Amino acid sequence: MVILLKINEIREMSSEDLKKKITETKEQLFTMRMQQANGTLEKPTQLKTLRRDVAKMKTVLKERELNGGNE
Repeated sequence: MVILLKINEIREMSSEDLKKKITETKEQLFTMRMQQANGTLEKPTQLKTLRRDVAKMKTVLKERELNGGNE
């Protein structure tokens, strides 16, 4: 099941949690891409949603890195 994360929810997570979530989401993306290649993926729009979630999480991590990790 794909859940669209809101930026406020992402910002509340710790950096370690974000890194774990990115890894989990990328694994899920890989699985879904394989399903799409086989023609068994039911909702192709989920790929777009997951990619956007990964981008949001990476953006928040980069912001924290540039701010000196204060958050």
